[in-house]
Parts: sequence; structure tokens; C-alpha cells
Amino acid sequence: MIVVTGATGNVGRPLIEALAETGEQVVAVSRRPLPSPTDGVRHAQADLGSAESMRPVLEGADAFFILLAGELLGYGEAATDLLAAARDAGVKRVVLLSSQINATRPDSASHGRLREFEEAVRGSGLDFTILRAGGFASNAFAWAESVRADRTVFAPFGDVALPVVDPADIAAVAAVVLREDGHAGRTYEVTGPEAVSPRAQAEVIAEAIGEEVTFVELTREAAHTHLAQFMPEDVIPGTLDILGAPLPAEQRVSPDVEKVLGRPGAPFSGWVSRSLPAFK
Repeated sequence: MIVVTGATGNVGRPLIEALAETGEQVVAVSRRPLPSPTDGVRHAQADLGSAESMRPVLEGADAFFILLAGELLGYGEAATDLLAAARDAGVKRVVLLSSQINATRPDSASHGRLREFEEAVRGSGLDFTILRAGGFASNAFAWAESVRADRTVFAPFGDVALPVVDPADIAAVAAVVLREDGHAGRTYEVTGPEAVSPRAQAEVIAEAIGEEVTFVELTREAAHTHLAQFMPEDVIPGTLDILGAPLPAEQRVSPDVEKVLGRPGAPFSGWVSRSLPAFK
């Protein structure tokens, strides 16, 4: 049995589907009901920030996928408590979705909780794999409303390119390392197959919908104001630093997706094609 947290998100949804397709017994964990349950997948409502909440969910599980998102990046019991609950429940393998920033900017205040979890996973005594993901292609959903309404994309640093990753590829890598041997103790960097700038992303969206899309470059200050509508204040400066002045390691295309999956990662255009209804 494999327990998957973050089951309603951009990574969790395709992960539970991929695991179910292989015949695995899957428990999808979220704090709210699943909008569209997957056949063969059992849903459990629990709070990843509480080890006691997770204990009955983990009972009998062989593998455990940990995904922290939203407010879980800022609150919750000690990570060691959750890993102890997993160990007590008989879990043998744990996979943590972390961030590339923990390698490139190890002192970043915004990712302290993920660093805590990385340390706890490494010290858990369980077989572990850490997936350090780059920026998500799905962050482009933030442009969906303005594209639908005005055929316009508003973003800062228009020509700074990063190898954004399709969340479905993160899920595909996670599905492999949750099920197969040979990945214990490894940390994989999960990126897209090519660096693509916001301006180029807008061009991809325009081509996909068959209409012109105007790109409007925001100042850093305007971008800060926009991000403050949905992002914690302490996360925004670091996010803008990466978007505007990425380190060479943050612009590098990692070989790890192809190494694990035996194929290159999906390009940004592939994610747009699957997500097209959001932009029309």
C-alpha cells in the first residue's frame, strides 16, 4: 500500500492516477474531499501537520509520499514526529518532494520547513528518496484569467529563462521511486528539458489557443504586489530573486528525469496542450 499526501494538487492527482494504473493499492490523503475520486483509490482526510492524524492512515503502508504545500510549509509538528509515526506503522520507503532551492540557496528563509523535512527523512532509518523540483510549469495558471479576459500575460523578468518542470513528470518520477528498488538514499533534481522565459511561455500559449497574446513585463515592485495576493510575504523576495537573477545551477537542465523515466521531460508546450481549457 502506498500513501500519497497532497492528493488534490498538481503533483498528487497525476501521482495517484499513475500508481492506480499499475495496480497499486493507494490511499490518497488530503484535508478536503477529492473533487473527482480515482477508481481503486481510497481517500483519507488527515492533516500532514499532525502525526497523530496520520498514524491510522499510515498503518499497513509500505511506502509514503510526502508533499508539503501552502500553510504546511510554515506550521506543523516536528518533521521527526511524522517520520516516527511512519516507522511505527511499518512504512519501509519514503519519498519527499522538496525544492531545488535547498541545494542552490540553502539559507533561504522560505524553505526552512522543507530543509527540516529533508534532515528528518535522511535520519529516519527508512529507505528514502528526495525529489528536488525546479519551478513548476503549472505556475502559468496564474496567467489564465488575464489570458481568457484580455489575451494578455503580466509577468516580471520577461527574458529570464528557467527549465520549468511539468508536474506530471514529477508525479511520474515519484511513481517510479515509490515502487521500484535502486533509488534509496538518492536525491534527484527534477527540471524540465529546456529553459524557457516568461515571454516565450506566453508565445507558446498564444500558439496553442490560436490567437495573439500580449506580454506585459512587470517591474519587480509590481510583481511583489501581485504575488502578495496569494503568497506568504517572507517567500516573495526569494521567489523574485530566482525569477530575476537565477544562479547557473537554477538554469541548468538536470538529466535526472530522463535517468529515472528513460525519456526526456515534457516541454512547456506539452503542459499547455493538456491545460488548454484554462486559457481559452
